[in-house]
Amino acid sequence: MSTDTKPTQTPADAHDDHSAAASRLRIATFRLARRMRTQRAVDSMSDGQFAVLAALWVHGPHTLGELAERERVSAPSMNRTVNCLQESGYVARSADENDGRKVVISLTDDGQAVVAETARRRDAWVESALDELTADERDALDRAAEIMERMAAR
Repeated sequence: MSTDTKPTQTPADAHDDHSAAASRLRIATFRLARRMRTQRAVDSMSDGQFAVLAALWVHGPHTLGELAERERVSAPSMNRTVNCLQESGYVARSADENDGRKVVISLTDDGQAVVAETARRRDAWVESALDELTADERDALDRAAEIMERMAAR
């Protein structure tokens, strides 16, 4: 008498499955992000500089320390980035309304235009890429985007 048993997956097997999936997701995410970063309004702007503009766009004015913490860089490094952005006319420094000892960094109109145009270009690139996919693939990516947002919020 034979018994049909399904092979059981050991915790080590499950880890191997997650490990391979994690690597594929990491690589695909990195490659997609790198490809999207090429779609920018100012070719000479670094990713770090654009990240500062985008943070100011999304979260509003920040002190230098707040920006450094948000972007996980040192204050001197952030100061160099902000100096470059200020020299290019994309950000402005002003005294904090509540504490004159603090300096607040905010986007200028030119900085807002760079973020808006870069977002427009990136959205257009993604829309074009989505046009080449099937409806099922677009639905799968929509679900994946929700999951990735949850993962990023951890």
